[in-house]
Amino acid sequence: MEVEKLLEEALKQKEVTRRTFLKMMAGLGLAGLAGSVGGCLRQHEVAAGGEGWLPYQYDVAGTWPAHVRGRVPIDPSNPSIMRDDRKCILCGQCLEICHRVQSVYGYYELPIRDDIVCINCGQCSLACPTGAIQERDDTEKVLKALKDPNKFVVVQTAPSIRVALGEEFGMPPGTWVTGKMVAALRRLGFHAVLDTNFAADLTIMEEATELIKRIKGELPGRPLPQFTSCSPGWVKFCEYFYPDLLPHVSSCKSPQQMFGATVKTYYAEKRGIDPRKIVSVSIMPCTAKKFEAQRPEMISARKYWEKKKGPDFAKDVTRDVDIVLTTRELAKLIKQAKIDFPRLPDEDFDPLMGKCTGGAIIFGASGGVMEAAIRTAYFFITGKEPPPQLLDLKPIRGLASVKEAAVDIPGAGTIRVAVCQGMAASRQVLDIVRAGKAPWHFVEFMACPGGCESGGGQPRSSVPQANEVRAKRTASLYAADARWVWRESHENPDILKVYQDFYGHPMSELAEELLHTHYTSRADKLKAIQPSEKEKPWEQYYPARLTPEI
Repeated sequence: MEVEKLLEEALKQKEVTRRTFLKMMAGLGLAGLAGSVGGCLRQHEVAAGGEGWLPYQYDVAGTWPAHVRGRVPIDPSNPSIMRDDRKCILCGQCLEICHRVQSVYGYYELPIRDDIVCINCGQCSLACPTGAIQERDDTEKVLKALKDPNKFVVVQTAPSIRVALGEEFGMPPGTWVTGKMVAALRRLGFHAVLDTNFAADLTIMEEATELIKRIKGELPGRPLPQFTSCSPGWVKFCEYFYPDLLPHVSSCKSPQQMFGATVKTYYAEKRGIDPRKIVSVSIMPCTAKKFEAQRPEMISARKYWEKKKGPDFAKDVTRDVDIVLTTRELAKLIKQAKIDFPRLPDEDFDPLMGKCTGGAIIFGASGGVMEAAIRTAYFFITGKEPPPQLLDLKPIRGLASVKEAAVDIPGAGTIRVAVCQGMAASRQVLDIVRAGKAPWHFVEFMACPGGCESGGGQPRSSVPQANEVRAKRTASLYAADARWVWRESHENPDILKVYQDFYGHPMSELAEELLHTHYTSRADKLKAIQPSEKEKPWEQYYPARLTPEI
């Protein structure tokens, strides 16, 4: 009874948040009661007899059970994610994902230097049991642009949105909702609804060409293996922890950024729209795309118009991609507008940048970028359509953390490829490349386990994300690829037209100017710590498969 009276009196004296409640209980000596409040007890620690620890800010003895683990640091100016401290219970789930799955937290020395180190992947938001960590909400920016009569608002949608958005409206994971998504975007007021998949096909045209040139030795300073560059979280990870390997990273921009540069140049000219009036919005599964859109390199359209019409005209051309929303943010807009999403009719994308191939669709799955690139590279090298097994490249499909395959292409020999998902698991491949022992020609990296379909901005259909949900989304993407009219990126008629009318050919001077970029070492922002042979926690969670099957 004495404990209850003390607790009642303490509750009367102050407004209680989760944090003050935990501190208050510590002061009252209620270690036992804490067991029912922390909510994140790790059973293996209890079984091992561990006592855990308490963060220093509570100013009490460190004899607390392992309920309170701490949290990842998040910069208040982080463009991708933010934390509501009122919801944080210090359970440490964000630490687990950042350390064990992404190998970011704990892999640099303290104190920090210039950066609060973050690759912006948002996987911590998927692991957070209270929703304290969220994407930075940019929906008001979009609503403001849509209300401005002087703006022409264009929207692009990534491939994995269409197999996850339905989950926000009670549909099963993996439900294909492309037509309803397009209809909803039109009802929200977007002036043109276009498809990121168009730009995914464009990416394959450029990336496959770059790979062939690297294999032939035509690109000095760009060694093999070539690394993919579609995942901005992966790119930033490489800039932080493996800057010496940046020459391996493809110079191709991601589909989001290729789309942005193309829509404010080619699309603007074709449609007769003043590029200064275009607001380019993208709907992405990935919180890191918000960071990517703000990179200083991503102003190619402005430079294009500066050459064509002078600096006075170009200064009012904004960034290639102005605003990035996640899948969850799009769902929020649809709900706010009281649109009955499940009852919407299916509608098609607008013309010019709205067609795609199956190869573009599977960009949303781990291994999809690699498979699409192999299909087109085979055609570029041989002049023939790829054989059936290259349209169903099973060795690099699935949820294994590291996969590899060997593909025989006449005229090029055996091309060895690898696919990695999750940055911690990717280190084993990166370390092999760093040691000069890589057998591969091409390696795909995705920051998020499962690829884009499990990006940090996707619906929280399970917390943490379950492989069952990932598998259903992935299966939906591959099923769409299998039934699509065109399976290879070079078959897309919109892609053939953009090269015929604007870019000329892959890796042309104009293509290099608008569709390619460079990346910068961030090694000066931290002092990296390399994991010891005894500490490779990702192997427990994401075992590698390093045996070629073709």
